[in-house]
Amino acid sequence: MSRTPAELPVAVLDALMPTAQRLVLDRRGSMVWEVESRRGRYAVKVGYPIEATADRPGQPWTALAPAREGAVLDRLGFHDFAYGEWEGGTWNFQPWREGPDLYRSWAACRTPDSSTEPRTAVALGCVEALAELHAKGWAHGDVQPAHFIIGPERTHLIDLALARGGHIPEPYDFPFRGCLVHYEAPEIARSVLASGEAEPTREADVYALGASLLISATGRRAVEYPDDAPRPEQRRAVASGKRRPVRAPGELCELIDAMLSPAAGDRPTIHEVRAGLR
Repeated sequence: MSRTPAELPVAVLDALMPTAQRLVLDRRGSMVWEVESRRGRYAVKVGYPIEATADRPGQPWTALAPAREGAVLDRLGFHDFAYGEWEGGTWNFQPWREGPDLYRSWAACRTPDSSTEPRTAVALGCVEALAELHAKGWAHGDVQPAHFIIGPERTHLIDLALARGGHIPEPYDFPFRGCLVHYEAPEIARSVLASGEAEPTREADVYALGASLLISATGRRAVEYPDDAPRPEQRRAVASGKRRPVRAPGELCELIDAMLSPAAGDRPTIHEVRAGLR
């Protein structure tokens, strides 16, 4: 039996009765569809295990991630979503969020000789979305530019599968083993290197947001390492606490520099970041 779904799970088809569907992503144990139905537009996520290879161990947690995100959405009081299991893993569906992500939204700022500065309103929208999550007692754990969708009315913070802050049903829970290293705070990188696991925190989220704003505005990572460096080497560079000088344009420069402090206690809270932007 294939561990990768050839089509949407039957439970999703029954619930949404799609009139159109488009596969948006299929990588690293996760498939995402954009689905049109009479109920509206939905993002459907289907997880399956990443099989072991000669170079990398298997990652069974990817099969659980959609259901874990569904449980987080439930704890946060979201509406119009569902989650469940299929024969090779788990799934969820939730409303589709329309708009460019943060990185695409600031593309004009990264062109050679550009005089366009990052719009403070876009940064503030991202801060507001993260502040809303933090106010509910949660840490996101996977803050990155692709997870901020700049909508016409508000910014949405998506992909909550790694969030921590409330009870998750045991069958769907799994340890946090870090996120995309470009946005990992030094203390998260050190913990993953030492034990293979870490605990997401709101302080680490602030660092990740600072790194997200920096790369979206300038195209440069906060920490320098070769593009093709193995992940442990990347993490060691982050864990050292050494980073590039922040050269973001405009009023964001000083704020991002504070958000990227190597010491978690020296970073502003998300509320202080919001006050600084306002």
